[in-house]
Amino acid sequence: MAAHDDTAGAPRAGGADRSGFAHRKLLGILSGSWLAQACYAVVRLGVPDLLGDGPSTVEDLAAVSGADPGVLHRILRALAAAGVFRHLEPRVFAHNQVSELLRSDAPGSAHLIALMQGDEVFRSFAEIMHTVRTGQPSFAKVYGMSFYDYLDANPDAARAFNEPMGGQGPVPSLSTCDFSDIEVVVDVGGGNGTLLGEVLAGNPGVRGVLLERPDAISRARSKLTELGLDDRVTYVEGDFFSSVPTGGDVYVLARILHNWTDEHCIELLRRVHSAMAPGTRLLVMEEMLPEDGSAGASAVTPGLVDLLMLVTVEGHDRTAGEYCDLLVKAGFAVVDTRRAAASPSSGVIEAVPA
Repeated sequence: MAAHDDTAGAPRAGGADRSGFAHRKLLGILSGSWLAQACYAVVRLGVPDLLGDGPSTVEDLAAVSGADPGVLHRILRALAAAGVFRHLEPRVFAHNQVSELLRSDAPGSAHLIALMQGDEVFRSFAEIMHTVRTGQPSFAKVYGMSFYDYLDANPDAARAFNEPMGGQGPVPSLSTCDFSDIEVVVDVGGGNGTLLGEVLAGNPGVRGVLLERPDAISRARSKLTELGLDDRVTYVEGDFFSSVPTGGDVYVLARILHNWTDEHCIELLRRVHSAMAPGTRLLVMEEMLPEDGSAGASAVTPGLVDLLMLVTVEGHDRTAGEYCDLLVKAGFAVVDTRRAAASPSSGVIEAVPA
């Protein structure tokens, strides 16, 4: 039997061609941070917003942003060659569909993502050997505190992290859940209220409780007010490791557990368990790795996110079976596990107090 070929998509003719493809692919991966940092630089300078009114010369962009014209020209030229920005004529640049996303006011903007990736994330990956040797996130080595303590102390960084997270939209596996027979859903760590808003909009008889930190509560209130749902929501400011509101029929933990170690997950799950009355349900929604450990198509995104988590937080992505084990250890009985048809890696585990 032939050995597995890891160069899927490579040219099949000749060993030299295959070797050349592999070399180019590897160099593309190794140089990825160069372009990421170039994007960070132009976003930090405000260039994408400056180009919002139309094409501009490097000299004009440099004069407003405070950049060196020669350096800015070289950076924009490299980004245009990579498909970010258009190089219209010598020293004149404009937006294309990709670079438009770097504007701060663009729908689905990646402006804040570029800032965090180029600053906190880049510096954390630069110290990845600390994580490799100690098993601890390198973020704490670089910044002297945990990732979440850093966000608490740095509002701009918290905004750069939280707003793109809220922009992801509801968890795909939410589509497999039925809320029609309940009165109150408690979203534990519900971020900017995107998921709760989806539930309330689709179930007019349901009320919501959102537990979050104060800065997230403010964003959620604004979003849910805009959706006309604010009068059906109770906002609770707090730390879910300290207390969880009682009185819910369904409790939701969406994209929460993967941020924490097994020990912290069990601690949180027990806190939720203590708030739940008999007959209530818990829905755990996460991106779930394949049980066989393979790197199938559905595992690509979770696998990459897991690398990010490796250097920033203590948690990690897990399989459905591993999440079920945590639930059982925290005193729950698992009653169902489902996957979203449109996104098979997105799963929901339904559990009840045992």
